[in-house]
Amino acid sequence: MTLRSAALPSAALRSAAVRAELEARLAAEGLSPSAWSNGPTDTYAAHRHAYDKVLVVAAGSIRFHLPELGRDIELNETDRLELPAGTLHGATVGSEGVTCLEAHLPAGSFDGPPRQRMGEW
Repeated sequence: MTLRSAALPSAALRSAAVRAELEARLAAEGLSPSAWSNGPTDTYAAHRHAYDKVLVVAAGSIRFHLPELGRDIELNETDRLELPAGTLHGATVGSEGVTCLEAHLPAGSFDGPPRQRMGEW
């Protein structure tokens, strides 16, 4: 069965287009992202990773908690977070849920603290 675009709601088409654009932008940087999603208000306890992480919001929103830095970073659709290895972080998903694209880099690829890049990056 062939699915025609007219059969899809415009929001679904827009979401698919945004995700495809973000995947292409990450691929142009040599990154191979994977996607994950969570429902509204899901939470992640504070934890660390041994790798640098690039995270881009394809739909929805998520707030990252950085307790050792005393701040939070709110990410919305098309926003990006560069999270250096070893950074203690937790997260709370926004009220509409979230879909993210995530890629990993070797530890030390990022210099300095976590960096938020909004929209155009």
